[in-house]
Amino acid sequence: MQEKFPEIPRVIVTGEQDGRSVIVKDGPATNVKEHFKGLVIADIWATDSMPVDLSKNLIPENTAIPVLPKKGSYVRYVTIPPDKDLGIEEKKGQPHPLMHQTASLDYVIILAGELYLILDEEETLLKAGDIVVQTGTNHAWSNRSQQNCIQLAILLDAEK
Repeated sequence: MQEKFPEIPRVIVTGEQDGRSVIVKDGPATNVKEHFKGLVIADIWATDSMPVDLSKNLIPENTAIPVLPKKGSYVRYVTIPPDKDLGIEEKKGQPHPLMHQTASLDYVIILAGELYLILDEEETLLKAGDIVVQTGTNHAWSNRSQQNCIQLAILLDAEK
């Protein structure tokens, strides 16, 4: 039986108090937005420098296509419903309607369900446990199954 993941993940943030490590936040993600019916994105954390300034708590702008801070990073947890539930229909010979490109290096982990990674010339089916290293190429995600897919993505600002 497949484990059910929550649409809104629990986020635990550590920090320091009186020179000792402590939990400074423990609760559901708060930067959550439904961009399309059923497509829920929880933007968890972002940075705007390397090395990272650990004293900052940057709240990323929650957009359907991520906008990365220059020289920063971004963590997002995405619930992707089936394409039919989003009202998306692929048309033969045309790019997928959600095809996009970001100037980032993305580590994408499929936590539950399945999802197609679509590129300009090919596609592949991803299943729970699969990891994609997305190197700033044109791509789309397509859920052709009957159930939601849960994806965790860590994005790093990149130059081409």
